[in-house]
Amino acid sequence: MLLSKDEAYALAYKKFSEILFDEYVKRTICHSLTLAELDNLPSHGFSRIPFYYAQAKSGKINVHASIGMNIADNAVMVSADNGFAFPAICRGLEKAEALLKHNAIVLLTISHSHHCGVLGQYVEQMARKGFVGFAFSNTPKAMAPFGGNAALFGTNPLAFGCPYDEDPLVIDMALSKAARGKILTAKQKKESIPDDWAIDSCGNATTDPEKAMEGALLPIAGAKGTALALLVEIMSASLTASSFSYQASSFFEAEGPYPNIGQSFIFIDPCRLNPHFQTSIQTLCAEILKQKNTRIPGMKRFNCRAEKNRNGITISDDLYRKLL
Repeated sequence: MLLSKDEAYALAYKKFSEILFDEYVKRTICHSLTLAELDNLPSHGFSRIPFYYAQAKSGKINVHASIGMNIADNAVMVSADNGFAFPAICRGLEKAEALLKHNAIVLLTISHSHHCGVLGQYVEQMARKGFVGFAFSNTPKAMAPFGGNAALFGTNPLAFGCPYDEDPLVIDMALSKAARGKILTAKQKKESIPDDWAIDSCGNATTDPEKAMEGALLPIAGAKGTALALLVEIMSASLTASSFSYQASSFFEAEGPYPNIGQSFIFIDPCRLNPHFQTSIQTLCAEILKQKNTRIPGMKRFNCRAEKNRNGITISDDLYRKLL
């Protein structure tokens, strides 16, 4: 099914209107999911809606969440109240931006949260306003530590963004060799996966996405990926007093307790430190682009966005029917 951006947004909005009444909550969710589809990141786009919907219906997501906020100096601490992460993060970003008018650096934490979608969207948003940003989120257990044979860490994405050119530089990556959402998409399409993405429940390499979902993902770069996953766990769960990945319930199952994960963000006003910051980034990136077959992180995403804004978003007929 081919949809324009507006048609896709309206489809998601109509579905969420069945379970949500707060306009801000619906808008933030639908904006993030539609943007993921535009950026050709379907594993974090509309494929998530049936899971969000089922968890909201079962009470695993608090649809009556009351976002709480506490500010101490240049730190913003937000509680998502075990509701959707999107509105809690967006409220936090608004306050963080206001504090950056008077501070060179601001910390934002989100506690008692849920899946936050594409983490890079938030640092992109702030980078377009001139700020450098770091973002961290833990997720329910899915990845084995290096040398291990069972899931303990989440895919634990981290993201970085900063002003660059017309579009910002955005680094956004999960710390598993593949995002769990990509394996879910392969399962839905009945496709195989590379044999170095995951292990089955017995600790053996597998190309079967269903067995991978029952087993564990593998970290990028072995021990280095595990170390980064630990860093994200500390920044997301320990810093926010939320659940560790191995304690959090699944994003893909309707029943169970709140996942209760966390996110944290660090934002910097680079012009307070170097008024020529953006020029220095352009100089560095120009050196990269002198070499053939190179690109700046984020550019592929923005090219996809431009193309799909022109030509539309394609979602499977099966998923389309589920969203009607």
